[in-house]
Amino acid sequence: MSKAPLLPVADALARVLASAPEPLPTEIVALTQARGRTLAQDVAALRTQPPFPASAMDGYAVRAADIAQVPARLKVTGVSAAGHRFHGALGAGEAVRIFTGAPVPDGADTILIQENATAEDGFVVAHEPEEAGRHIRRAGLDFSAGDVLLARGRRLGPPELALAAAMNHPALPVTRRPRVALLATGDELVRPGENAGADQIVASNTYAVAAYAEAAGAEVIDLGIAGDRFADLERCIRAARDAGADVLVTLGGASVGDHDLVQTALSREGMELGFWRIAMRPGKPLMHGRIGDMRILGLPGNPVSAIVCGVLFLVPLVRALAGDPQAGSDRSELAVLGADLPANDSRQDYMRAHVTGMRDGHPLVEAFRRQDSSMLRVLAQAECLIIRDAHAPPARAGETCRMMRL
Repeated sequence: MSKAPLLPVADALARVLASAPEPLPTEIVALTQARGRTLAQDVAALRTQPPFPASAMDGYAVRAADIAQVPARLKVTGVSAAGHRFHGALGAGEAVRIFTGAPVPDGADTILIQENATAEDGFVVAHEPEEAGRHIRRAGLDFSAGDVLLARGRRLGPPELALAAAMNHPALPVTRRPRVALLATGDELVRPGENAGADQIVASNTYAVAAYAEAAGAEVIDLGIAGDRFADLERCIRAARDAGADVLVTLGGASVGDHDLVQTALSREGMELGFWRIAMRPGKPLMHGRIGDMRILGLPGNPVSAIVCGVLFLVPLVRALAGDPQAGSDRSELAVLGADLPANDSRQDYMRAHVTGMRDGHPLVEAFRRQDSSMLRVLAQAECLIIRDAHAPPARAGETCRMMRL
């Protein structure tokens, strides 16, 4: 009996994203808590910025007609500073000392910068003419009240937070953080710093996958390590559900060997299997399904396989749950090969590589000689993954390729 064909990577990603048809619920958070969150609604400005014509320079607010012929001597009648405007109107032959950001007095139509002026005992002498409107930021130059400046689905970084503050929003509507529960599996695993037996290894996958999930906007729930016993696995699966996890990520045990119990344990807890095994290297035994409202993503146990699958599938899933309309967009870019590559087989390959320079405006990339999926040292040295399509012919140095940054 022949095995079912392996699922292509693109089809697998489409199915993973289809499990997040709608973003998670909305909550209101203070600006100080909004970094990295995703807007759940369009946000419009509550005020105009700047709210008044403002000086862009230190100098003197004057009428352009009064300094058309220089030198011109004007009487200084007051001062306008940021937060303390000049109350009154400017008349012919008058000037108001003004500072950057201060409101421009009524009657003034230009700023004589201080470098082009000399103060003389209550007067100022202009040495250079200025055209009307020079060095004045008009009201609404940046934006006006009612302008929609931050759209639903926008990820909030430092510039967006500054803009929201200038728009006079002390809090913003954002999508609730997706809750991602991580469960490492296997009797061979111990946590870093614990005493490892002669047949054990240190669990490492959790830390990288958690970091990628958090960077994508998730709240991570670490369920620890479950041994190769159904009771342990089922207890942890129930703990994920009790914690309200939107996604349960299992690490290891997703194959079908005698000691690979994860898929069976999930099925016993009610998992509807979406797919298992994809046409990808590293990461062939990827699993996807759901238990009620909780999505399941079973990552391979080999460290590189788990991390690469986390980048390719978990990160887009988290972004989709957070309401990012670009969650499934192609994150690859054009690059140039720095060394020859052999023909590829039937699985799409993601080769660990480093960037050695630039050529023709594109990164010059070279794959590491050793691509074993257990080698974290190589992955830590890699800046990117060279993407090789299934059945790709041999490629020569200097040819273009696709790569994804890590």
